[in-house]
Amino acid sequence: MVHRARVVVVGAGFAGLATTRELARSGALVMLVDRHPYATFQPLLYQVATAGMGTADVSYPIRTFAARWPNVRARRAALSKVLADERRVEFEDGDAIDYDYLVLATGVTTNWLNVPGARENALPIYSLGDAAGLRRRLQHYLEDTAAGRRDSMHVVVVGAGATGVETAGTLAELRRNTIPLTHPEVRPDQTSVTLVERFAYVLAPYKPRLREAAAEALLRRGVRLRLGATVAGVEPDAVLLADGTRLKSDVTVWALGVTAPPEVPSWGLEQGKGGRVAVTEALNVPGHPEIFVVGDLAGPPHAPPQLAQPAIQMGRHVGRQIAAMAKGGRARPFAYRDPGIMATVGKAEAVLQLENGLTMHGLPAWLIWIFVHVAYLLGGRNRISVLLNFFWRYAGPHRSRASVTQ
Repeated sequence: MVHRARVVVVGAGFAGLATTRELARSGALVMLVDRHPYATFQPLLYQVATAGMGTADVSYPIRTFAARWPNVRARRAALSKVLADERRVEFEDGDAIDYDYLVLATGVTTNWLNVPGARENALPIYSLGDAAGLRRRLQHYLEDTAAGRRDSMHVVVVGAGATGVETAGTLAELRRNTIPLTHPEVRPDQTSVTLVERFAYVLAPYKPRLREAAAEALLRRGVRLRLGATVAGVEPDAVLLADGTRLKSDVTVWALGVTAPPEVPSWGLEQGKGGRVAVTEALNVPGHPEIFVVGDLAGPPHAPPQLAQPAIQMGRHVGRQIAAMAKGGRARPFAYRDPGIMATVGKAEAVLQLENGLTMHGLPAWLIWIFVHVAYLLGGRNRISVLLNFFWRYAGPHRSRASVTQ
């Protein structure tokens, strides 16, 4: 009988799903493991946090995904140990699985950067639970402000990368267009949206022309920009800057930086910058060619940027390499093909930067952004639901643009 490679893929993010899809087609026996029973489409979490979409719109059951192939199984479990010499992984529930090849695609987690009070007083927006929690906080505080139980509902977003810009822009549109209709008791001076960034510009990976366009779009929406400002601390009701400024903040959104999960050191694998696992040019672990690391967890110098498209390409590459190695071949180096980057600021406003140097902003870039994000969603129901939500949020009546509450 022909031996079929047993592959354990830990993590159902972009990289893990791409790896699983590639391996399923090769005939390998694949076990897809994640601590949650669903995969999350992270680029749209800010829409969940700002009540534009429900949690079901950006999540997909991993068992439904695995059911597409007879040689793929799914399991809900949290990785506890990697016994590399024994080719076995153990989980927090005490169970264990043997493997021929292991793919670590667990992703990363929020990096609080040792800022005093950040972990205790700021809300991240990295997971589905984070987004839902932030939405509940925003809605409850807004209701309390309307009822007179709170004096204000000021929001400070820390970090002007794509997530921070998208969150701030959407919140500013809700503040200007929706809240006056749905919560007329709230005065304009009781709400604000401030975006804080340590660089002198927003969207650091983009060209200056696009940075300026994004900043101008944020200002037009009423976002207060505090650029070139370093956060020194976060209090329950304020964000402290290094220059001594105290920004009033009823809700602080932390969109600044990621790091490896705290359990990674216990795996016994070499770590690099940010705690990410060191990998070779082929994305496997030095000394253990049967262990691959893909997605945000893969560390420099051979890993590409921590974005969705690199994660997908890494997953596809590793799936092909494992299929080749199972037949006696060797793993080949990974080469990232940069298709470009994009971010949205709000209705009819986005920035797009392609690898060939072409840039675009405004409505055309926004339409491309929507098409690309919908195309990468899992499941036809999710695609239709997200399109309808986009249409309703940006083309429907202002009073209904924050109608998703649970």
